Amino acid sequence: MSWGVEHLPYGVFSRHEGEAPRVGVRYGEHVVDLAGVLHDEVFATGSLNAFMARGSAAWRDTRTVLQNKLRTDPGAVEAHLVPLDQVRLHLPFEVADYVDFYCSLEHASNLGRMFRPNEEPLKPNWRHLPVGYHGRAGTVVVSGTPVVRPSGQRGAGVFGPSAKLDIEAELGFVVGTPTALGERSGRFADHVFGVTLVNDWSARDIQAWEYVPLGPFLGKSFATSVSPWITPLDALSEARTPGVAQDPEPLDYLRRDEPWGLDLTLEVALNGEVVSRPPYRGMYWTPDQMLAHMTVNGASLRTGDLYASGTVSGADPDQRGSLIELTWNGTEPLKLPDGSSKTFLEDGDTVTITATAPGPGGTVITLGEVSGTVLPAR
Repeated sequence: MSWGVEHLPYGVFSRHEGEAPRVGVRYGEHVVDLAGVLHDEVFATGSLNAFMARGSAAWRDTRTVLQNKLRTDPGAVEAHLVPLDQVRLHLPFEVADYVDFYCSLEHASNLGRMFRPNEEPLKPNWRHLPVGYHGRAGTVVVSGTPVVRPSGQRGAGVFGPSAKLDIEAELGFVVGTPTALGERSGRFADHVFGVTLVNDWSARDIQAWEYVPLGPFLGKSFATSVSPWITPLDALSEARTPGVAQDPEPLDYLRRDEPWGLDLTLEVALNGEVVSRPPYRGMYWTPDQMLAHMTVNGASLRTGDLYASGTVSGADPDQRGSLIELTWNGTEPLKLPDGSSKTFLEDGDTVTITATAPGPGGTVITLGEVSGTVLPAR
């Protein structure tokens, strides 16, 4: 079962308008009210942050206790099960900072070929460090939140709604244990609480005009959607892989001590039709390396920090995780099953990203979806 005892992703829910949100885990088609089951008021705070700040030992202990209750004493849990169709799901954590990386060799190469056809696709630094930029924490929104088409400069003297609104299918990592300013992070699993699906909405025309020389800004800061469910790292033990070979060998601080590649397959649906299945397994830079690079200069971590992988794309055309790649910047429209074609997003379009991963005993874990519908510019 995708939402069985081997998974138990965390989220924040309320049962009716005006009720204070509470922390729960998904179990089948129900939410387990953790404050009621575990008699711990940290789960009645309306955010995962206070629990995540307790650290990795507390995360593991809590998960073990809950799994044992569900396996051996389901009656003690039954009174605290809330049907999923009776709850409203909220942003599961308070976002402290947001950093987005650029870790897919295929995605970076595709964009390089697109925009620099007479040059090497990758910039000289790309194989030496995980390239990233700081995003805007205040516009991270939970799945289901509508996304208003952004307006901005699209060229010299040109202002208006984006005509090249795009998506980026990504995997996000949520930090629980902080670090002090000037201190590097330690082991990945001691700091990162879990993973979530991310759609980093992107206005490609605004981005193309603004990004030189300092990188993305308004073309990406208007909205970033995340799943309402955070899958704990322990639920992904069967999905771990060594990661792809890297050449040249990274500097010491970026060398992998543990296998934190992840065998996940994402699926991108546009208005209900699947248009891409990007494989996360082939990502060049792994999340432990992203964390190490993010803190190597002494930048501190805070509980609630979110960092994302960048667009997940594979080698095949139907494995590309953005419309700019799927349509080659609009020059090769995407053919849809109903006979229509698409380049970039139109008002009213809905994009849904899901993912699966191998679980214990041959099970398949389904990560919570992230979905959003485009509204007209205001």
